[in-house]
Amino acid sequence: MKKILMIGTGGTIASKQTEYGLAPGLSPEDILTYIPAVAKICEVESIQVCNLDSTNVTPDHWKLLVKTIEENYNEYDGFVICHGTDTLAYTAAALSYMIQNSRKPIVVTGAQKPIEMDVTDAKTNLLDSFIYASDNDSQDVNIVFDGKVIVGTRARKERAKSYNAFTSINFPYLAVIQDGVLVRYITEMPYTGPVRFYYEMKNSVYVLKLIPGMKADILPYLFENYDCLVIESFGVGGIPESLLEEFYEEMNKWKDKGKIVVMTTQVANEGSNMTVYEVGKRVKLDFKLLEAYDMTLEATITKMMWLMALGDQRYEEMKRDFYRLINHDILFTKREWEEK
Repeated sequence: MKKILMIGTGGTIASKQTEYGLAPGLSPEDILTYIPAVAKICEVESIQVCNLDSTNVTPDHWKLLVKTIEENYNEYDGFVICHGTDTLAYTAAALSYMIQNSRKPIVVTGAQKPIEMDVTDAKTNLLDSFIYASDNDSQDVNIVFDGKVIVGTRARKERAKSYNAFTSINFPYLAVIQDGVLVRYITEMPYTGPVRFYYEMKNSVYVLKLIPGMKADILPYLFENYDCLVIESFGVGGIPESLLEEFYEEMNKWKDKGKIVVMTTQVANEGSNMTVYEVGKRVKLDFKLLEAYDMTLEATITKMMWLMALGDQRYEEMKRDFYRLINHDILFTKREWEEK
């Protein structure tokens, strides 16, 4: 039997009803009592690293998870993290960059309803997670939820209440789990190099979501106070005329001072391509900026946090590392990017 460490962080799966609504209140040991069938799947030990609503998760909590996994890495065959659903996709993406080349599976899961409720998705999600974590071919950081295995960099929470809360964006599910049986769609090549742990995440990132008629006076403040500006544009990507003059002024002002702009899209699927329309191509030709293409917003944000924390990098180095494939985070390869 595989030996799996379950890591509790709180979230809905561990919540109890209080006077002011649901709040985390169950320990990992309490949670495990609701799934006695796990004893037939693997040997489980547990640890609690925090106990909070995932709305309150910060990069410091990601560091705590990395520290816990690194300290226990040699003692266990895999890890299952119980997490709240609201920021679960961010945590899975962050851990994909903070723990790389892990031959051992790191599964992130949660639930839309507390495990102590009579009708809940928590028991199935948790059992499925242990099934996946105990399989010999499982590795790296993935989400197991509603019977689906989603790559850690590809998840998006698209439903607030339904059990099928998460979707895989621009990438197929790695596997599904049906009636306790793992059906693997994609068999991954095992990592051969050593696992690598990273602790630093620079959170000087701001996401600017464009809306029609947006005023440009926000741009000087954002460029002044943040090192990375992720712009969620419309469609395949571009800067509207109402922002163009101020955008050019700020880009020229800050271009040699280490500020990074990443262009992405508000459209969930199929990604950006700024070379299609004049509103995007002109900006891309005039400035050194990054484009997220098919990456999720969660992966884009956490990858930039990780890259900026590595130390001072020139734009060309940042560009090279941003387009380096990590846990299936980008299909638009470096060669394709250079040819466009």
